[in-house]
Amino acid sequence: DYFAHQELVKSIPSHRALAILRGNNEGFLSMAIEYPEQHTLARGEFSAYDQLINDEFAIDEYKAAGSWLRDCVRLAWKAKIFPSLENELILNLVKNGYHLRSDLKNNDDLYLNIRNHLSRLNNINFTKNEWKKYCQEYLDVERDGVIQKTIKVQEDYIYDLELDNGSKKNLYLFDKENIHNNQVEVIRQYEQEGSSKNIYDVTILINGIPLVHIELKRRGVELKQAFNQIHRYSKETFNNTNSLYKFLQLFVISNGTFTKYFANTTTRDKQGYCFTMNWTDVTNNHISDLQDFTQTFLTKTCLLKIIFNYCIIEENKNLIVMRPYQIAASERIIEHVKQAFNEKLYGTINAGGYVWHTTGSGKTITSFKVAQDISKLSFIDKVVFVYDRKDLTSQSLKKFKQFDPESITGTTNTRDLIKCLENSDNKMIVTTMNKLGYLIKNNNLDIYDKHVVFIFDEAHRTQFGIIQEGLKNKFKYYYQFGFTGTPIFKENSIGGETTESVFGSLLHSYTLQNALKDKTVLKFKVDYINLTPQRNKEQEDLSQEALLLHPERIKRISNYILDNYQYKTNLVNGNNYGFNAIFAVSSIQAAKIYYEMIKELQKFRNQKLKVFTIFTFAQNEEQDGYI
Repeated sequence: DYFAHQELVKSIPSHRALAILRGNNEGFLSMAIEYPEQHTLARGEFSAYDQLINDEFAIDEYKAAGSWLRDCVRLAWKAKIFPSLENELILNLVKNGYHLRSDLKNNDDLYLNIRNHLSRLNNINFTKNEWKKYCQEYLDVERDGVIQKTIKVQEDYIYDLELDNGSKKNLYLFDKENIHNNQVEVIRQYEQEGSSKNIYDVTILINGIPLVHIELKRRGVELKQAFNQIHRYSKETFNNTNSLYKFLQLFVISNGTFTKYFANTTTRDKQGYCFTMNWTDVTNNHISDLQDFTQTFLTKTCLLKIIFNYCIIEENKNLIVMRPYQIAASERIIEHVKQAFNEKLYGTINAGGYVWHTTGSGKTITSFKVAQDISKLSFIDKVVFVYDRKDLTSQSLKKFKQFDPESITGTTNTRDLIKCLENSDNKMIVTTMNKLGYLIKNNNLDIYDKHVVFIFDEAHRTQFGIIQEGLKNKFKYYYQFGFTGTPIFKENSIGGETTESVFGSLLHSYTLQNALKDKTVLKFKVDYINLTPQRNKEQEDLSQEALLLHPERIKRISNYILDNYQYKTNLVNGNNYGFNAIFAVSSIQAAKIYYEMIKELQKFRNQKLKVFTIFTFAQNEEQDGYI
């Protein structure tokens, strides 16, 4: 059994070596030759491997050309015989179209390089005084920290500079309209001093500015060591005064076999390793190998889009980067809208679709980014978020405004909704199903003849029926998309309608199984307790619903809850630091029956639980009476 097997090369018999090589070539197993890491070598010092090569060829450094031959030995080992992950990565990045800049050795080199790139990007020849002013006022403000630099990358990337002749010019750090107008470069082994001297493995520059740092460890080394090293760099050198590494947006860590990415946030610490993310393909398969990661995540187009479009600054000014399934869903919806417009599918079910992302996977961020991108499309007039409850509308509006307070608005009543739809100021609107239902009772609104995208937060049963019918009849050029963690299929539909029949085809899925594998949601334990009473002759004619609410079953379940509550919620041995509990039932009627039963049973018990019911009588109604 060679699973996770290690063995010294010199001890492997020839027949097993041949079998291993053939298995590797046929793809049945993977192998790697690993070399024990050496201590940090002084300049000119030989490693043990260098010495083996030197001895094999009997090179004497004191003879003619001996010193040159020893340099050849050192280079042969480093560049040819033992190609490191770093060498492989650099080679693949160059194949991806990156420019390798071996000439950038210090801070002055980096600043000069940025000056050259910004001159090209903005079609300007900086004078010495103009460049100094630009650095002092914007690029290298001494009081700037990571947050201020991040804001400049994500939001304030245009600066109005007064030139020597008194005129003003907008200077762009990046071209976000045409991302391919930005130059992508890579440097390696860049040295920077702070409280210690650090040497960074690989850094990716966009228009000369360091935006991505890649930290590598040899195969077999725990990936968290690379994370911890970045954490150390952040404390020692990244954030020095005048350090351009304060502009870093993303980190990539890899040991060749496993690769992850994460955002540069001000709250990162060693416990933050759980927030590192796996990159995946569109079907949620992990792309962990560094070479595969480089051919996907680190392609120029993908990387630029992630940095400029799929990073978000929260209200607390921390940077977050979207997860791959969020990005995949966003891209699918955007492409679907474009396709529906080009093929004139708007106003039909083919202009929409739904996204199945499990509860807790970040649907709010995904839907916001989708809406933000759709609102930038020239042919779209409005994007409307629709929620089935007023409280969810308020919560989501507050969350959206953390991301972009200027571009989105809420509605207090139907009159306000109509006003927002007719107003051209804000393209993104948040409202409720109830207000939308009142809206479509109005005839001859101008918005009915415009291109409107509807995004439903929870594509479940409350959004089927009359309102859907009215929306499709009134809006001539609608596109609608639903987000849900619990889609309705034929097997669990009531009345025959499914999520697909209402919203359109499934565009992307990220199920609970995917989320548990990625550890993006908490694990949970399910105990199946069969407390359903057996039918007797008198109960043969009872329906399934009546049997589930049978008094005997209700009593058995209620007793089970009272008997096991303190154990299930960790409240044993007088511990007052356990959990509360939620008991979900099938209907309001069932909630009332269980409430009364538990109250009754507790009369005969010493320990009393506080029990109360929560249910919504109907969808949140408008209170102003305006229709």
